[in-house]
Amino acid sequence: MKLTFAKGASVKDPAGLFNSSLDGNTRRAIDISEGDELDEAAFKALIRAAAAVNKSKA
Repeated sequence: MKLTFAKGASVKDPAGLFNSSLDGNTRRAIDISEGDELDEAAFKALIRAAAAVNKSKA
């Protein structure tokens, strides 16, 4: 599964969850394969940070 964050380059990712589309100027993505484990707290923080970025640029 790929989760793409349209304004991901503007989102702080201290846990390093973004692992795809890192060369782009705007978006970032997380590729998740079956069996991968995801840091739930870091993922929630990333979603909240992305929502804040999207809201601030509305």
